[in-house]
Amino acid sequence: MTDAPKPQGPASYFPSIEKTYGQPIEHWLQLVRDSPLSKHGELVTWLKTEHGMGHGHASAVVAHALKG
Repeated sequence: MTDAPKPQGPASYFPSIEKTYGQPIEHWLQLVRDSPLSKHGELVTWLKTEHGMGHGHASAVVAHALKG
């Protein structure tokens, strides 16, 4: 057992996102960073419609990408 703290906030979704969609989280973060869209809601809708991502996962990716 490890004493490493569990990820908090949007990062807590990352293992599930990688497993569900078959790409490393950096792939999804880079897609958001490279998108011409800039608003959270627009980016979430784009990930959902263009990439088949669920709402919670899309929101977590966008929140993390925009905070950095």
